[in-house]
Amino acid sequence: MSVQPAAAVETRPGRTCPLSYRYSPRVFDREPQLQAETLYVIGGLYGNVEALAAIAALAAEEPGPVTLAFNGDFHWFDVDDVDFAFVTQQVLAHAAIRGNVETELAGEDAGAGCGCAYPEDVSDADVSRSNEILERLRATALRTPRLRARMRELPMHLTAQVGDARIGIVHGDAASLAGWGFAHDRLDQPSHRRWIESAFRDARVDAFASTHTCLPAFRDFGGRVVANNGAAGMPNFTGTHHGLITRIGVRRHAGPQRLYGLEAGGAHIEALRVDYDQERWLERFLAAWPANTPAHVSYFRRISQGARFVMSQALPKAA
Repeated sequence: MSVQPAAAVETRPGRTCPLSYRYSPRVFDREPQLQAETLYVIGGLYGNVEALAAIAALAAEEPGPVTLAFNGDFHWFDVDDVDFAFVTQQVLAHAAIRGNVETELAGEDAGAGCGCAYPEDVSDADVSRSNEILERLRATALRTPRLRARMRELPMHLTAQVGDARIGIVHGDAASLAGWGFAHDRLDQPSHRRWIESAFRDARVDAFASTHTCLPAFRDFGGRVVANNGAAGMPNFTGTHHGLITRIGVRRHAGPQRLYGLEAGGAHIEALRVDYDQERWLERFLAAWPANTPAHVSYFRRISQGARFVMSQALPKAA
């Protein structure tokens, strides 16, 4: 019996990403593109229209102006033409970068599948279903060529300044649009710390705000912070029905939506709960993805019962 080389597995659609996804941490050593007193970094909206409304309500409660920055994967479940157009238009009214979902939707080559670059602990079945979701969503995107072209023009990363703090806004990690270097389990590996510290040195930022891995984590690396919000449009913890965003502000958030936080560069970096209308979101999801469809098989349990993840795994700590 022949043995399949490991490289063959890594190049399958959904397991890898194109070279064009990669960049150096040094790209963040530049003038900030955003200046804000309060910055919401919104990753992993996944087409949840109700979460968009909840985030707008959160921003309206702030005592001063709020800058919204979407850091990718704002599309995923929104295969309905109206929902897809609405989400795109709402996101493009603010600062935004593209995630792997938007990059693959806007591209012409389907060889990378969903572009998720899933690690080995994600099953082949989950990877295949993600590729199927992307293909159905691509069919929706193709019906809106103007919006699709605008997604193609979005950058892969942004820099921001909040007070004196310099922030690198990414989808994946400090070196790749679909990198998993800011996943909660990687952040806690002692062997990974050297790479994190070198990324901070090269980038000259006080914090990285990321998403992509779909599960949250806040970690402190000697006064510099990695803030991964997990998902704005899906539950992040078991038994919950709310999303999460990262808030970065010169003042601490005073509302009950604050779950935890750290400080870096004099700025408050906090995880805020996004209390969207769960009933309406479930109705919208099931209309697009009924039982036995790829998204239902992969995500319905999480959407209805919460992720198999507890808050203690995300809570701030020194890495």
